[in-house]
Amino acid sequence: MSVTRRVKALSKLLPEWAWNQEKRRPIAVFNPGRPERVRKADTAPVYTVFDFNEKDLEERQLPDEKACRIYLDNGRVTWINVDGLQKQAVEKLTAHYNVHPLVVEDILSIGQRAKMDEVENVIFCLLPMLYYNEGTGEIEAEQVSIVLGTNFVISFQEDPERDVFDPVREKIRSGNIKIRQRSADYLCYSLIDAVVDSYFGIIEKISDRIEKLEDSLLLQKERGALEKISILRREVMMMRRSISPVRELVYSFLHSESDLLEERHEKYYKDVLDHITQAIEYVENHRDMLMNLQDLSMSQINLRMNEVMKAFTMLALLMAPATVIGGIFGMNFDVIPLAHQRDGFYVTVTVMLAIPLLMLIYFKRKGWF
Repeated sequence: MSVTRRVKALSKLLPEWAWNQEKRRPIAVFNPGRPERVRKADTAPVYTVFDFNEKDLEERQLPDEKACRIYLDNGRVTWINVDGLQKQAVEKLTAHYNVHPLVVEDILSIGQRAKMDEVENVIFCLLPMLYYNEGTGEIEAEQVSIVLGTNFVISFQEDPERDVFDPVREKIRSGNIKIRQRSADYLCYSLIDAVVDSYFGIIEKISDRIEKLEDSLLLQKERGALEKISILRREVMMMRRSISPVRELVYSFLHSESDLLEERHEKYYKDVLDHITQAIEYVENHRDMLMNLQDLSMSQINLRMNEVMKAFTMLALLMAPATVIGGIFGMNFDVIPLAHQRDGFYVTVTVMLAIPLLMLIYFKRKGWF
């Protein structure tokens, strides 16, 4: 079967997967020696500002990075969310907030593993935001970078069309006591917690697909099981590679001695650590389940092959007596029993049919089929 026909067969077999070799996500997505790739969000960034304290809230969408400068050292907590990465705009904004150039380089480098760094007067962390594509069944990743400074948090996103921060925005708008009364590091915790909590929705969808595949395999109604298992394993591998370093990131926050982190907020980061640990355990369980399903699928294939070989063996065994009898009576001897008898042919054919019938009765009593 040609490659084109095989791909068409897979597309019909896997309707939940838009099978396209050009769209397959590469396993290695970050290479510091590779020229900077073109970003789909490399247009004019969108700046959204939440500037608040216990009593007041200012929510605005700003036209450019210059409008963000007035919020530095204004005595309130400021969250600037930048949707879309444009190199010059990011460099100008971070320069005004005294962010080290190495941090800027990490913000602009897409595809890195999750990490947390303390560079001079800010804490920088980056981690993946994951989305489940209902159309293709693919897990899509977007890198979010968070810069924590004195009374400000700046978050950078590659994709301007979506994020998982709406629960945090609603808490700020509703006058949530904790987030409005606390310092900027509590806001930073809230953003990280929102990202980690979003992982569980994706884990549930992957779990549902694995359970359906398992039920189909057990009922022996699944076609193309190995292809589907391979696709799911790739998605689980991608998710495991993305979220496993997040645990180290949270550990770094817990063990940091930075003045930007208040000791009373340590318990909240411990809660995030519990969540990400549980998410990683779920993903590990999914990987083990897929390995077991692969073994089950291979066992079923071998079983079906054995059944086919058993049927062919039984057929050959039942035909053996007739072959032997036909061979004997086909010898070139002058005297062959029943050769010149009127009923010789009918007797021979009866014996050829009777022996396989007796063999079938014997095999059935032995429980061989």
